[in-house]
Amino acid sequence: MTDFAGLDVKPKDDPSKTDVEIIKWLAHNNKLFSKQKIEHSYPHCWRCDTPLLNYATTSWFVRVTELKDQLLKNNQQINWVPEHIKEGRFGKWLEGARDWAISRSRYWGTPLPVWCCQTGKSQTPNPKSQTISKCENTIVIGSIEEFEKLSGQKISDLHKHIIDGIALPCDKCGGAMKRVPEVLDCWFESGSMPYGQMHYPFENKKKFEASFPAEFIAEGQDQTRGWFYTLHVLATALTMGKKPAIPAVAKASTGKPAFKNVIVNGIVLAEDGKKMSKRLKNYPEPEIVLEKYGADAMRYYLATSPVMEAEALNFSEAGAREVYNKLINTVYNVLEFYLMFASSSPKSKVQSLKPDNVLDKWILAKLQILIRDVTAGMEAYKLAEASRPIGDFITELSQWYVRRSRDRFKSDNEEEKSQALSTLRFTLLTLSKLMAPFTPFMAEKIYLSLQTSDFGLQIMESVHLEDWPEVDKKMINDKLIKVMEEVRKTVEIALALRAEKGIKVRQPLNKLTIYYQLEDGLKQIIADELNVKSVEIVQNGEADKNKVVLDTILTDELKKEGLLREVVRTINQIRKDQKLTIADRVIVKYSTDDALLKAVFVDCADAIKKSVLAGFVEEGEAHNEVVVEGANLKIEVLRI
Repeated sequence: MTDFAGLDVKPKDDPSKTDVEIIKWLAHNNKLFSKQKIEHSYPHCWRCDTPLLNYATTSWFVRVTELKDQLLKNNQQINWVPEHIKEGRFGKWLEGARDWAISRSRYWGTPLPVWCCQTGKSQTPNPKSQTISKCENTIVIGSIEEFEKLSGQKISDLHKHIIDGIALPCDKCGGAMKRVPEVLDCWFESGSMPYGQMHYPFENKKKFEASFPAEFIAEGQDQTRGWFYTLHVLATALTMGKKPAIPAVAKASTGKPAFKNVIVNGIVLAEDGKKMSKRLKNYPEPEIVLEKYGADAMRYYLATSPVMEAEALNFSEAGAREVYNKLINTVYNVLEFYLMFASSSPKSKVQSLKPDNVLDKWILAKLQILIRDVTAGMEAYKLAEASRPIGDFITELSQWYVRRSRDRFKSDNEEEKSQALSTLRFTLLTLSKLMAPFTPFMAEKIYLSLQTSDFGLQIMESVHLEDWPEVDKKMINDKLIKVMEEVRKTVEIALALRAEKGIKVRQPLNKLTIYYQLEDGLKQIIADELNVKSVEIVQNGEADKNKVVLDTILTDELKKEGLLREVVRTINQIRKDQKLTIADRVIVKYSTDDALLKAVFVDCADAIKKSVLAGFVEEGEAHNEVVVEGANLKIEVLRI
């Protein structure tokens, strides 16, 4: 029958087209019994949407069911990340394992190395009633050398169309043996990767045996029933039994798995939760996202996302943007802050690490905890658990340590300034090493920037050549870390009270009362953070760390101090807008009709000069018009 040759079974443009042609033929030839339309679903190709039809065919199988017990036992040797995959998705799949069809009826692929004799010979002497039986002798070729020996030919090409023309002599009937037409399932080849990549057992025997099983592999969750499974089946089959194919790596009678650790990734979907599709264009262009936010932001976004815990991720450009703003840009600003003050400090003073300040001790303790947590996550192959603490640490480094230490970096006391710089330099250097696997470019930027401000610091050509940091237990201070958490909680509660009263933080207040014991250094941190004159401790009974009383009464003197803060903030913003650096000294000229504001400039001139790096603060003609707490002010900032 050739009437329908060349027609698609289910044409993409009109799935019923071929059906109609067949019905017409049946009707024309009086063979049509009945016709009716029945709607039903059938699979489609995920790439081109072409309809797919299943049909039964013969196949070659591996008896996986006979290996099931060994497969389950070997699974217990594997560290799965996340852990639930071991007994869940993968374990359940092994429990229901069926024999594996390893052949495919295709042209392209690795030819199945099986030759069968199809020679027929007569079973009766009577030619008229002759019956024919096939020899059906079958052999499996195990190497090119064996193939050449049996064929008597030099074999240089193993493609299907070449070796299909090579017949082998049958050692039973003397007939010709031909290769079976099937090729290997591509997943069989994938499962053979550990051996094929080293051409084992023909080459690299010792090298292979020394490195098998693999330390770890990583792939998507869908591979639990694909690559992970085929690797596991073949490794178990080749290393189990009394005479394993790979005896050197076999373990007892159960054999070994193909890998020791496996990281299972989830699936990255489009922002709407649908599968990403080139046809639908339901995702942002990767090149554009990388251009906007950099590869580091993308890497860290994915490393800390649910996709590293075998869950789906609805990819969003906003996620990469958030990482860039909160992590990459933040740590860059901290680095620039360090370089700005380090460049103005005598080199001889910025060398040793001797933390005496409570903030230095705290950030160094937090740094050691970070080393411990990142290391533990890496050693357990839990990349999300390893990477997330880095972001939290950078936030604390910027928003608490650097912000609360600003006065020390600006201090005229060189010893105090040197210790702050030494602590920050050490922290940034260590942080660059911890960031290197996750944000390699930012890590290198930090590392090499420290090299340009080298104060006796011996560093390598690249952070990626450095040893991994080790925890210094002497620097860990769990008590201080806990107390600092309490301090920050107190600050949080008191800031809420300020907001409730509508009083800005720049406005000084007289007093804060707390109801638990605290050393003077930590009391001062609270006072500075909340902008209060003093922190009073009252403890008549059991400590209450959640109780604070904030004195919100504003005296004229306090209002004047508040105005001073606003003036300093305004001038520093002008300095920033004019792109002035810490090395630039300025003259500040002002003009105002507000008596209280004028008093601030007159009475607090020295404080203003120190805070804004001004040589002079004087009344005079100015052009920039601003409003400070409701009062009009003209101000000019001129570089000297």
